[in-house]
Amino acid sequence: MNTIIIAKNLTKRFGKLIAVDGISFEIQKGECFGFLGPNGAGKTSTVRMIHCVSPVTAGTLTVNGLPCSIDNRTIKQTTGVIPQEITLDIDLTVRENLMVFSRFFDIPRREAKKRIEELLKFVELEAKRDSKIDQLSTGMKRRLLIARSLINQPKLIIADEPTTGLDPQARHLIWQRLRQLKAHGVTIILTTQYMEEAQQLCDRIVVMYQGKILKEGTPRTLIEEEIGKDVVEIRIAQDQDEKLIGSLSEFSCGHERVGDTLFFYCRDGHDIRKKLVELDLPNTVHRPATLEDVFLKLTGRSLIE
Repeated sequence: MNTIIIAKNLTKRFGKLIAVDGISFEIQKGECFGFLGPNGAGKTSTVRMIHCVSPVTAGTLTVNGLPCSIDNRTIKQTTGVIPQEITLDIDLTVRENLMVFSRFFDIPRREAKKRIEELLKFVELEAKRDSKIDQLSTGMKRRLLIARSLINQPKLIIADEPTTGLDPQARHLIWQRLRQLKAHGVTIILTTQYMEEAQQLCDRIVVMYQGKILKEGTPRTLIEEEIGKDVVEIRIAQDQDEKLIGSLSEFSCGHERVGDTLFFYCRDGHDIRKKLVELDLPNTVHRPATLEDVFLKLTGRSLIE
């Protein structure tokens, strides 16, 4: 793979607030690279610098060897952006929204019409081409944003929390479309708070918190290194922790207490199943470890405002 994006000690400040705090990463051509983190972690600030709408405060950031700056039209012309907000013109139809956007890239009208029909088919909105935006569901609007991001045939797509607020059917359809783009060699940068989304789409991820990168790796590697293969959740009174931890000590499981639940993180949960049956504990869940377990372990389980 060729490296398409390089960030070294990348920093973004808003006055006294440090939104991105000296992070470094590389993104390879044709991969889906995910930024995970809670609200305020610095994900959106990072991707806004990548697509040249927010200036870099310090450090270096390049796309295809070109420096990311707000006046770099070359990067903007070759990048597609699926924004977090619904930024569609409600006074225009679906087709008109795409036609107006095509003019920003100086696409000839005949070619734009051809691309628009292809894109509406790609996102399954052909039947809505003449509908106004307020006649669309949230999922349809999100799909239209994907179509709009592809009008300039970009090789780099930035998807900033593209499935926020969608029902499962709409979310899975968008995942399918993003996977299709990746299969055709498009590089995708994804920011998300949905751990399943990151597992479904990303080749590699970074977990961000308070402007810093806590961990980087493939979803599978991070799960195995930070958690293991299995998680056991047992809802018991806290005064029973010591006795239960002692009963399961032979299995070398890490553990933590969160609220009313004791969590055990196991490298191999096969043998622990038998012990749990012997103990016959109520309110017990034994399940595979997930990326969400990694996320919560690294960033904490308390609410972050």
